[in-house]
Amino acid sequence: MPGNYRVLQAGQLDKGISFYRYSLDLPKKVTADSPAVDVMTDLKRVTAVTVTPDTAIDQALQKMIHAEVRMLLVADWHLEVVGVITARDILGEKPVHFSSSERLPRDQILVEHIMTPQDEIQVLQMEDVLHARVGDVIQTLREAGRQHALVVEPDGPGKNQIIRGIFSTTQIGRQLGIEIEPSGAKQSFSELEAALNH
Repeated sequence: MPGNYRVLQAGQLDKGISFYRYSLDLPKKVTADSPAVDVMTDLKRVTAVTVTPDTAIDQALQKMIHAEVRMLLVADWHLEVVGVITARDILGEKPVHFSSSERLPRDQILVEHIMTPQDEIQVLQMEDVLHARVGDVIQTLREAGRQHALVVEPDGPGKNQIIRGIFSTTQIGRQLGIEIEPSGAKQSFSELEAALNH
């Protein structure tokens, strides 16, 4: 082999060793008065986790588990967002109702059958988020009855909007120092409010 290369010294792996885990680079602890961006997953810093509309819902759920998220952006082959799907959509009543009404077994239900379509997704503006606090985001999610919110901004001067970030009650809870159970929006918000009031 050409060049002046050397063999690096190898050693044994220490017992009890762990490994670096991916970090969103967000503050570990926040309060209700912390800046809202402190709890936003910024898609300029992390890759969005997506799924195509023709993916089976159980495959989408496995992707969520693997990525440790509870919401996926649903993007077509042109990478245009056509909807969102959450773990609650997949594990809740939507598949049962769809299976019953369409007489389709669960393993044939696709993301596009139960996702929230693009035209029904409410978004927050990055400009507003920059002047908001964590408590404002919690109140906004609570009023909307949702556990996630997308944040958009213009993709340059005079251009269409692009998704910049994602808020999640689970992530907010983690940074407030509480574990949010994904059982339902009402419980999530009562847990968040209890944490804020202490």
